Amino acid sequence: MDFQPARHDSVESEALEPTEATILEPSRPIPQPYLPSEDSPLLHYLQVLKKRRWIVLATTAIVFSLAVIATLKTIPLYQASSKVAIFPETPNVLGFKNFDENSTDYQYDVALETQAAILRSDALAMQVIQVMRLDENPKFTSSPRHRTGDLAEDASLQLDSETTTGLLGRFHGGLGIQLIPNSRLVQISYTDPDPRLATEIVNTLVRTFTEQNFKTRYEAATQTSDWLNTEIDDLRLKVQTSEEKLVRYQKDHSILGVDEKQNIVTAKLDELNRELAAAEMDRIQKEATYKLSASGDPSAFKGHREGEITMMGKLHDKQAELDTQRAQLTTQFGSGYPKVAEIDNQLKQIDKEIAAENGRLRDQSRDEYLAALQRENLLITAFNQQKQEANKLNESAIEYSVLKRDAEANRQLYQDLLQRLKEAGVSAGLRSSNIRVVDVARVPTGPITPNVPRNIQFGLLLGLACGVGLAFTLESLDSSIRTIEEISAVSTLPTLGTIPIQGSLNGSLRKRLKTASVELESTESALITHARPRSEAAEAYRSLRTSILLSSYGAPPKVILVTSAVPQEGKTTISANSALVLAQRGGRVLLVDADLRRPGIDRMFGFRSAAGLSTLISGAQKFEEAAVPFADCPNLTILPAGPIPPQPAELLGSSVMKDYIARWRHEFDHVVIDSPPCLSVTDAVVLSPEADRVILVARSGKTTKIVLRRACDLLTQVNARVMGIVLNGLNTRSTEGYYYYGGRYSDRYYDESQESISKVS
Repeated sequence: MDFQPARHDSVESEALEPTEATILEPSRPIPQPYLPSEDSPLLHYLQVLKKRRWIVLATTAIVFSLAVIATLKTIPLYQASSKVAIFPETPNVLGFKNFDENSTDYQYDVALETQAAILRSDALAMQVIQVMRLDENPKFTSSPRHRTGDLAEDASLQLDSETTTGLLGRFHGGLGIQLIPNSRLVQISYTDPDPRLATEIVNTLVRTFTEQNFKTRYEAATQTSDWLNTEIDDLRLKVQTSEEKLVRYQKDHSILGVDEKQNIVTAKLDELNRELAAAEMDRIQKEATYKLSASGDPSAFKGHREGEITMMGKLHDKQAELDTQRAQLTTQFGSGYPKVAEIDNQLKQIDKEIAAENGRLRDQSRDEYLAALQRENLLITAFNQQKQEANKLNESAIEYSVLKRDAEANRQLYQDLLQRLKEAGVSAGLRSSNIRVVDVARVPTGPITPNVPRNIQFGLLLGLACGVGLAFTLESLDSSIRTIEEISAVSTLPTLGTIPIQGSLNGSLRKRLKTASVELESTESALITHARPRSEAAEAYRSLRTSILLSSYGAPPKVILVTSAVPQEGKTTISANSALVLAQRGGRVLLVDADLRRPGIDRMFGFRSAAGLSTLISGAQKFEEAAVPFADCPNLTILPAGPIPPQPAELLGSSVMKDYIARWRHEFDHVVIDSPPCLSVTDAVVLSPEADRVILVARSGKTTKIVLRRACDLLTQVNARVMGIVLNGLNTRSTEGYYYYGGRYSDRYYDESQESISKVS
């Protein structure tokens, strides 16, 4: 049954016939498929993860499986822990005096680190190994061993012994000592496959450490007590000797009294000093009174005895009274009045008495002054004599003080040592320790490693991270073209269309077509526009046909050259299907296989021909003999490549080839030429100037950006009229194809089974 074009193709053909309007107006914009937005980086990341989801899932599964296997193969380890409190090493348990508890606080951190280092020491480890006989325990040594002589008789380390080194390494490998911050607690832990053995080792280590600490303190107290006993005996003799010397010296030098401050000579000297100061003060006062009286100053007599002052005062009072009376009488009766003369005589008498009294008082002041001066001189003489005796005593007191201080120092030291001896004896007998066990180690109920839930979670997260990282790494290393945006970034050429991956018929459809006696060709997936005209791939070719017809001013291009950058990009498939959809439109189409190196048009259409383009150009055959019409599409004529010539480029670049192209322009509406890759050979470059338009094919996921850029540059250099680029092999199920073909909606829209059944019927 001959193939007939579908009805909708005829309608499309009528709509796309060139008219006067299309000739005069510029070509309309080429329809482009829907482009995804690149504004959101998050959307781009999601696209990458979705595109490479199998790599992410596979990497996650591998890493997760390795984590599970490693977890299951890991030997379970149990950890037993104990906590001890370590207080300052010299606690004042009995409240001894002269002990400052705060004096050791600033050194406590150092002491705590020291105790932790002791817990990690080899000596303590060897004691535990010896007590528990771990060298004979196969669970500890992994193999039964006989007890060595060094361990049985002596716990001292034998660093050159291989057995001892191995035991210490095994012991320290499971031991953990940790200082708990801001406290006096130390956590002691041991990790071992046997939980009971780990618990016994921890408790034995704590017990041994406590016993060793007490033993060290007891030995130190005992040694101190022995030393104090020896020193006290010597010091007792020194105290007796120094006190005897002090008493003998005090007796020989007449140093009486309890000490030098209460000595008789010193006391007498102090008394003379006080009396001399008082006599000097009295002499100064009396000397001042004498000098005032000698000068006739009346104020000199104010300091005399009360009786003397009264007599002088009476005379002055009487003199004043007489002066008052005289003044009154003189005023009243005049100076010649007899009573005035009488008063004058009385005043003269009083003046004589006052003068006599002043003389007496002056003599008395002089006598008192001389007496005070003589007393002062006597006291000075006595003080000087006593001072000489005191100086002699001071010279003796220096040696006395030295002897006394020596005696007191020996006595004080003797008392202190005697007190320390008593305290050391009590401390040695008192079983107290600065180490207290807070928590005793108990048998652990579960292993600390492996932590199965944590390892599984970590393995899952690590696998997911590795998978995501590997996906983005592969994406960054992938330089192939996959989307239209990447084509636009590499080249300035427009994208004519995208061709999805062409899959084969599904099983149910193939079975129904065989039941309907339909002959299935092996190349059905290649000629998709003929085998499945209602598929999304056939619709993509029809969209490409529309882009071709609207690509030029005035009229569609007639001679179209299809090439690619490198082989295996689908240029032959695109050439054949493009020629088919152009022929289905109703125009006369010639499909020329110009790939004279690896031809494929004849195999694609299912025939073998000994004639073709090579025999046509060489003149061996005519065009009518070499051309093969396609039975299912009368408007399509195929010119196969023919025998492969020795020099294909020379044939394609010959004038005969140019003449045939010029002839085909008049005989056919469209001439589609399938040429070799332009970067592999020069055939396409030679033919490109003769074509009206050149279509460059790039395969999604295969063609690299560098190759596509080089192909565009090469065609531009020879002035080839490149129409645009066709992106072939787009996976509509991937993240890129989802945006161009509406995701899974295309699966419901293109019902190939109904179309195929209707075509068969």
